[in-house]
Amino acid sequence: MTATDELLFEREGAIGVITLNRPQARNALTFAMYERLAELCRDTESLGVKALIVTGAGDKAFAAGTDIAQFRGFTTEQHALDYEAKIDAVLGAVETCPLPTVAAISGACTGGGAAIAAACDLRIASPDLKFGFPIARTLGNCLSVANLARLAALLGAGRTREILFTSRLVGAEEALAAGLISEVLADHDSLMARAHALAAQLTEQAPLTLRATKEGLRRLVQPGIEDSDLIVSCYTSEDFREGLEAFLAKRKPNWQGR
Repeated sequence: MTATDELLFEREGAIGVITLNRPQARNALTFAMYERLAELCRDTESLGVKALIVTGAGDKAFAAGTDIAQFRGFTTEQHALDYEAKIDAVLGAVETCPLPTVAAISGACTGGGAAIAAACDLRIASPDLKFGFPIARTLGNCLSVANLARLAALLGAGRTREILFTSRLVGAEEALAAGLISEVLADHDSLMARAHALAAQLTEQAPLTLRATKEGLRRLVQPGIEDSDLIVSCYTSEDFREGLEAFLAKRKPNWQGR
C-alpha cells in the first residue's frame, strides 16, 4: 500500500475529505501519511475546495497514534529531536491550514491521531470516542511544548496534566463537557452526515474571517502576540465591503476570499 492509498483525498463539491486509511492498524500513522497530510493542508489552492473533513477509515478509530514500528530506528538524540520537529511541522500545517477543518472522530483517537484532531478547527465524535495520550504507560516518550500548549488551550492545564499523568482516555461525554468536541452523534453514519453538513456550512462563511479567527486563536498560545495584520486583512478586504453591503441590502453575501 502506497502513501497515497494510506491517506486518501476526495473532493465532494466544495468539501474535501481526508481519510486516514489503515483500518487494519486502527489507522496508525506512518511518516509518509504525516507528510501527505501536511502537504494537503499547505497546498490548499490546488485542492479546489473551501473546507476540509479529516477522518479515519472505518468506525473503530480516527487514528491510534504513530505506527510504533517506525520508532525502532531511533538510536540517537537527534532522531528524537527530528521526529518531534517533524510532528510539530505537520501539526502546524494542520493548524494553519487556510481552510476550515472538521475532525470527524469515531473510536480511538490517541497519540498522533489525538494531536491531529486537536489541531483541527472543529471536532465532532461518535459515542465510542477514546481520546488521549497514554504515552506514560506505553512508549515513555513525551509531547513537545507546542503540543502541550495546544492541548492546554483546549482542555486546560490541569486536565491536560491529569490525563497525561494517568494515561487515561477521555470519553465522548467528558470531551463534550470539556469543550474538546462540540457534538456527539449517535453513530458513525450520523457522524459523517453531520461532518458534511457542518463543512458545507463553513463553506458559506467569510473565509478571511475564519482565517483571521483561527490564526488569532493560535497566536494566543504563542509568544509575541500580534494581530494588526489580521485586522487589516479583514477590514480592508473586498469581502468585508461585500458583507457590509449584503447585510444592508438584506441579501446573502458572495464571499470571494479577497
